[in-house]
Amino acid sequence: MFLKSYLHSNRERQHAMNSSRSLRKLALLVLLAVIYLIAGKLGLRLAFVNPSATAVWPPAGIALAALLVLGYQVWPGVFFGAFLVNITTAGSVATSVGIAMGNTLEALAGCYLVNRFAHGHKAFSRAQDIFRFAALAGLVSTAISATLGVTSLCLGGLARWSEYGPIWSTWWLGDAGGALVITPLLVLWLRDPRFRWNRAQLAEAVILLTSIFLIGQNVFGGFFPSSIRNYPLEFLCIPFLIWAAFRFSPRETATAVFVIAGIAISGTLAGFGPFVRGTKNESLVLLQVYVSVSAVIGLALAALVSERKEIEEKLQQLAATDPVTSLANYRRFMEVLTEEIKRSQRTGSPFAVLLLDLDGMKQINDRHGHLVGNRALSRLSAVLQSCGRNIDTAARFGGDEFSMLLLDTDGTAARQVARRVSERLAADQEEPPLAVGIGISAYPSDGETIESLLEAADRDLYQMKRSGRWSRDRGIVVVRQNSQPIP
Repeated sequence: MFLKSYLHSNRERQHAMNSSRSLRKLALLVLLAVIYLIAGKLGLRLAFVNPSATAVWPPAGIALAALLVLGYQVWPGVFFGAFLVNITTAGSVATSVGIAMGNTLEALAGCYLVNRFAHGHKAFSRAQDIFRFAALAGLVSTAISATLGVTSLCLGGLARWSEYGPIWSTWWLGDAGGALVITPLLVLWLRDPRFRWNRAQLAEAVILLTSIFLIGQNVFGGFFPSSIRNYPLEFLCIPFLIWAAFRFSPRETATAVFVIAGIAISGTLAGFGPFVRGTKNESLVLLQVYVSVSAVIGLALAALVSERKEIEEKLQQLAATDPVTSLANYRRFMEVLTEEIKRSQRTGSPFAVLLLDLDGMKQINDRHGHLVGNRALSRLSAVLQSCGRNIDTAARFGGDEFSMLLLDTDGTAARQVARRVSERLAADQEEPPLAVGIGISAYPSDGETIESLLEAADRDLYQMKRSGRWSRDRGIVVVRQNSQPIP
């Protein structure tokens, strides 16, 4: 009876979870379809060559970003959004279905190609992947939607076959621009929506955004005198993309491209800027080529800069880290100790230095081999890390010697840390057992320079080794080779 009740309750719980999951998925599909519909309506307001073909088509980027971030399962949202855009514009049910199929297949194909050849939603982290993304999602997959869409229009009598070429090129470039400008923007912000700027970076970001707005208005917004308002000055926007790439990340660079594109489209439609031609559609087509190329160059440059920064950080970490224990090495410890002395001289805060000597390393290596010896070093490093705080620094000083820098810690507190180290080593059941000697010095009572502090800690360690145990007033337990604490 109890088992039957339990199974029934478990089935009800599982059914409720499945229902909740289905409702969330349905809500996500509806939200995607609504966003697609709104963006599509805005894009078709700029449809000049045909009511269903525009040189500015953000939904292509929205659909691809949704599939890259959320997965292939959200394709119905793209399909219904595309269908609603066209059925409420100028299409029949048949042409709307054909166009919606083209838009959906475009997003699915673009997502598959980017996942297969450009690391999916991580495509904007490496320059080579950005070029692959531009070729596969910007040029190849967009041809699917253009071909199916224009063919549906012609078969449905909504466009003449003689207009196939101009409508196709407009459709294709509009989708390509949407994929190259909107997709990076959405993917990068959805993957990492948090701001990690300090005040200086925030101020620089505001200055950069303001500068982009001002230069964009000058080039595309008619701020220049009328005699030169259509001069080819679009290159003036490039330095600001370089600024964003070098000083920020691909996410901010994609944002800069989006802002420039918005200003350029608005200005070009108003008759300003270097891309104004005989018709608005021709002007927008030329502008889309410029914006798309700028997006690829800016994102690739930003990715290269980010890659270089990551490599430099890894090299700095390797230069400051002991390869066996992953603790700070001697060089890094001395740098931190120097910085802490300067800080304490300004603030009057105390700190303590621990020097630790792992006894019997030669015997361990001789009896058990160097792999076990390295494991012994790692065991001690793990104990040091567990006994310290995030603000403290544990380091391998060299050979079988270790050190710890304990910030805002006096001599008494340092002895408590040393006791914890000894007790945790004593509790370690792994073989062979470890013995460690610990010397302590405190700033400023034992010294105010690097040399005096290290000498004081070294003397303390030497005195402990001479006596064979810590004195009772220190309250420290020393671990011997037999893992038994000396009372």
